[in-house]
Amino acid sequence: MQKWGQTDKHWPDLPYHFLIAPDGRIFEARPLQYEPESNTKYDLQGHIGVELMGNFEEQRVSQAQLTSCVKLVAWLCQQLQIDQSRIAGHKDRAKGQTDCPGRDLYRYLQDGQLRAWVAKIANGEPPDIRLLPPLPNGPTNLIGPTAGPSPTGSK
Repeated sequence: MQKWGQTDKHWPDLPYHFLIAPDGRIFEARPLQYEPESNTKYDLQGHIGVELMGNFEEQRVSQAQLTSCVKLVAWLCQQLQIDQSRIAGHKDRAKGQTDCPGRDLYRYLQDGQLRAWVAKIANGEPPDIRLLPPLPNGPTNLIGPTAGPSPTGSK
């Protein structure tokens, strides 16, 4: 991703501030003092880029990724004094320019569940972070090497 960004896009570094792998590992990427990069056109100043590895139009987010995402966003909100109402997906800010973060991941933002989990952490309560069932029109396969069978029985 870094090589692509630097070679093809002429960005100085990774486009995101944090990356979350399918196994839940969080990687620090671009320093927070620099705005993220995007293929979309809107003012990115003041935004924090968190990317979950995968294509959530075609794959389901893993439990580990979702848990790490909630914990990272809660930590960022606490450390940087960000109001939870500001939590949004790329497609929310880009206004029709992208489907990112993909329908499987976006539903946790759209229904307010991700914000609710972050709020629980802020209140000192443990959130019950659980994957929702597959969407009716997919995707059905979980991302990651230890995802196991999906509820439909396929791998």
